[in-house]
Amino acid sequence: MLKKERQAYILHQLNLHNKVLSVDLCSEIAVSEDTIRRDLQELSEAGQLIKVHGGALSMAFNEVQFEPVNVYSQTQKKTIVHKALQLIQNGMFIITSGGTTILELIRALPPNLKLTIMTGSIPVINACMVHPKIEVVVIGDKLSKDSKITVGAEAIQKISHVNADLCFLGTNALDIDHGVTDNDWEVVQIKRAMVRSASKVICMTISEKLQTYQPISVCKAKEIDYLITELEPTNPFVKPFIEAGLTVM
Repeated sequence: MLKKERQAYILHQLNLHNKVLSVDLCSEIAVSEDTIRRDLQELSEAGQLIKVHGGALSMAFNEVQFEPVNVYSQTQKKTIVHKALQLIQNGMFIITSGGTTILELIRALPPNLKLTIMTGSIPVINACMVHPKIEVVVIGDKLSKDSKITVGAEAIQKISHVNADLCFLGTNALDIDHGVTDNDWEVVQIKRAMVRSASKVICMTISEKLQTYQPISVCKAKEIDYLITELEPTNPFVKPFIEAGLTVM
């Protein structure tokens, strides 16, 4: 694989999963760690990713403003958000992780809708601040600077005391065999706690993330109540999830 192709692959994986690990890239592309390190350094110097120890982060992690820029597949995510709004009712208690699709959802909430939103995501907290009727419950503990979300035992304990109506789960990868998966151990623990603390769990994801998986399990596919993509429920690509018992919107 040529350098241009390698770097395009790296950026595509970042767009899909927000974070890449050097060891995984070495295996997937079949090149040395030094080669990957040089690619990440070049892409970092070009302002296309954030280089961190052991891998890289999407530039989306560098944005905590109210309206993120350069959102990958933004048109598809707006379609997903339009569907997700149908599930939200006045007075609900919602718990959520982070991600650009969830940010799009917060920004799309009608101004007269009264909600309580519990989150540890700094960008989501910022977005909620401009909504006139959202009450925000901040999950406190250690801040993961990479993911811009609070993590740790105190955060997990606080989540465990909640009985949320809905959980909107940031989704890095989802397939039938592995369920929802991620590549950040501490963030996964937060997501697991959120799944346990909600009556209904909703995965909003572009279809490109379906039938992909990451190394750490968040929850099984059967633990998800709603799967929302930009595709119509009649699309053959989502048929396996319907057959597994998920409500696909």
